[in-house]
Amino acid sequence: MEKKFIAAAVSAALRAGRYAKKRKGKIREISYKGAINLVTDVDKACEDMIVSALKKSFPCHTFLSEENYATITPGDYRWVIDPLDGTTNYSRSLPIYAVSIALEYRSRPLLGVVYHPERDELFTAEAGKGAYLNKKRIAVSRTNRLQEAFLVTGFAYNIQTAAKNNIGYFESFLKKTLAVRRLGSAALDLCYVARGCFDGFWEMNLNPWDTAAGALIVTEAGGKISTFDGSGYSPYDKEILATNSKIHAKMIPVLNSKS
Repeated sequence: MEKKFIAAAVSAALRAGRYAKKRKGKIREISYKGAINLVTDVDKACEDMIVSALKKSFPCHTFLSEENYATITPGDYRWVIDPLDGTTNYSRSLPIYAVSIALEYRSRPLLGVVYHPERDELFTAEAGKGAYLNKKRIAVSRTNRLQEAFLVTGFAYNIQTAAKNNIGYFESFLKKTLAVRRLGSAALDLCYVARGCFDGFWEMNLNPWDTAAGALIVTEAGGKISTFDGSGYSPYDKEILATNSKIHAKMIPVLNSKS
């Protein structure tokens, strides 16, 4: 892979993340894309910043981003971007949010970058080259018993109306594991599985920009990604199970018992 791809992604993520941190608590505008789905002027500014930088370096590439950019006809190379994952946290000055940038080649993941500005944590991965946190290699945990597993999950913005939601799964895993947390940023949930803080993550009704970078980071850290039934995963699927691989098969029956 060309080094300029990862260098450009890291540069864009750092710039946007540092800008978001500087603007925290100074949001000028908050609007709603749904009943509980917020977007701020900072989301939009970070997105413009990232897309502008990447377009300048790679004018033939296409983009899929949360707020305003979606190329109708994807090219061979496509950037998948969440300029501010964890907007609700950010809007309340809760320091759990991130910038997420992935690059695909003909729908195959090439790289993922997730930056957590508040902790200055830069997670990176390139296909076949391992996963890193601030340039130090990371690996998933070794927990192999579901009873000892520390899990993380989230709740989609359509939880108030969706016929199938995450509440039943949450209750089941609470009773079968060490503990379950909800951070409010799928990108960071995945990265913390990759570095071994959590043993597993599951969620539904996500979008490609939520997971494209983090999923590759988990895989490159030695973890496993699938849909709830164990099938192969794509960021364009609506459900994700990401684990240290050792508890993967043990979580699948729980997820399918509530289908």
